[in-house]
Amino acid sequence: MVLSAVAGYVAVQYDTGGAVGPGCKVVSDKGDGAAYEFTPEMAANAATITAVGTARDLPERAVTIALATALQESSLRNIDYGDRDSLGLFQQRPSQGWGAPKEIMDPSYAADKFYEHLEEVPGYTRLPLTVAAQRVQRSGFPQAYAKHEPDAALLAAALTGRSAATLTCEGRPGAARASGADAVRAALARDFGRDVLEPAGAEVGDPAASSSPPAADPADAPDAGGPDGRTVTLPVAGGTGAGAGRSAGARGWQLAHWAVANASELRIQRVSYAGREWSAGTSGSQWRTEDGKGSADTEGRGAGAVRITTVQ
Repeated sequence: MVLSAVAGYVAVQYDTGGAVGPGCKVVSDKGDGAAYEFTPEMAANAATITAVGTARDLPERAVTIALATALQESSLRNIDYGDRDSLGLFQQRPSQGWGAPKEIMDPSYAADKFYEHLEEVPGYTRLPLTVAAQRVQRSGFPQAYAKHEPDAALLAAALTGRSAATLTCEGRPGAARASGADAVRAALARDFGRDVLEPAGAEVGDPAASSSPPAADPADAPDAGGPDGRTVTLPVAGGTGAGAGRSAGARGWQLAHWAVANASELRIQRVSYAGREWSAGTSGSQWRTEDGKGSADTEGRGAGAVRITTVQ
């Protein structure tokens, strides 16, 4: 019976993409050993919260506040229950004007509403995180947000792209509910807006200007997953739309980390950017130097595109 129970646990762990245990990890780029382990479900939700914040052209501090709040309110899980009528990542209440239940259960909508209220708090970037979060949430436990600040700061640094190659996931593509390049494009548009698929500044005729890489590019030959419909190529030339002021390096690493965070959900097999590559299921799932690309450029200087390759 014990062996059967253990086998069942392992099966659930695999089939849910690691949702019952840590499958992702973010580390500090400061060499101080700080790290945070979390599940693929949490990673995907954190990536959405961050993307919505940068799409609103908000500073990293705003993202840190939002992530710490969601960690406290729901453990970064999009739950359909809570105190009284509280729902979702931020435990927002329909009866308090946060929106309809269906809207609140949409992570992009919930994050956008949180930021909308955060921006109404005067000087929120200079306030202690607990104070800023409490001005939005009106929680019965206002001091609870503070304990999540270190982990939220690590997540924000990686998911805004400020720290390079610092977020990894095991990636278990067989557990996905959505798959293929079209699913990746839809998720990108949902979180970042459609501009992410057609970045401003891409020249007409530039092979990188299309989200579907051309066969003429050797990097996108069939064995690399290009013309067979498995690869989404995102040119990186700084932010677009509301995020146009962001550097190309930060934009590229945000998109790359977003893809890794969504690897289980979207059946993403490989992500490459700036001479670095992440592959699902490899030992440690670390970012490695791409073969034949020389030394890794972790800052993203001169890196033209993020390539996201799906299982099918």
